[in-house]
Amino acid sequence: MAALLADRIGSVASVLTVMAFLPQAYKIWSHRDAAAISVRTYLLLVSASALWTWFGCVIASVPVIVTNSICLVVQLAILLLKLNLQRTRPIVP
Repeated sequence: MAALLADRIGSVASVLTVMAFLPQAYKIWSHRDAAAISVRTYLLLVSASALWTWFGCVIASVPVIVTNSICLVVQLAILLLKLNLQRTRPIVP
């Protein structure tokens, strides 16, 4: 019973974690504006997700691998959109 509850809690947490980044990615993509995004923050998030994915591989935990791999892809997309938009738009003081 406790293992089933733990699995359900982990599943909900995984879905919410992934979903937390989707509105940000959508807004950047649709508005073509990433001015409010911190490159440093997303570098840290990408690094953390990469390490969590690696950790999941080391402990052979499919939920950890899947959740953090998806987060990694979305975070990388946000970071790349930020860098691309930053490169293509002049910086206004």
